Order: sequence, then C-alpha cells, then structure tokens
Amino acid sequence: MKDDITTIQLKKSLVRDLNKLKKYDRQTYSEIISDLIAFAKSERMNDAYIEFIKRTQQKRMAELWENAEDEVVGDV
Repeated sequence: MKDDITTIQLKKSLVRDLNKLKKYDRQTYSEIISDLIAFAKSERMNDAYIEFIKRTQQKRMAELWENAEDEVVGDV
C-alpha cells in the first residue's frame, strides 16, 4: 500500500534551505525531511548514550575523588 500524500505550505525561504540540502537534483522534499528526522533521532540517541555513560561513571569517579588516601598525599 502506498503512503497517502499530503500538501503542505512552506515559506519560500525554507524551500531554498531545503534545496541547499539536496544530495542530488531530483531528491524530493520528503526524502530530505526524512533524512533530517533520522539525523535528529540519531543525535538524540547519541546525547542519551553520553548521558548514560556520565551517570554510570559518576559513582565510580566520586569514589576516586573522595578517596581519603589521596587527601593525605595532597597535603604532603
């Protein structure tokens, strides 16, 4: 089954910007927008992954930073 097609209104400035993103001359706006959505999702996933790593490392780093033995060495 084919996807239903809709008509949307875009400002001419946005159309110019979309045209600049074309990978090839006959690329459709639908393809460009799909690429932009995929990129946004991958960036969101990347940000979520970085946040996950930060949280998992935070406890271990706190243990290292709050090490009383290191405080003694630092005072020497």
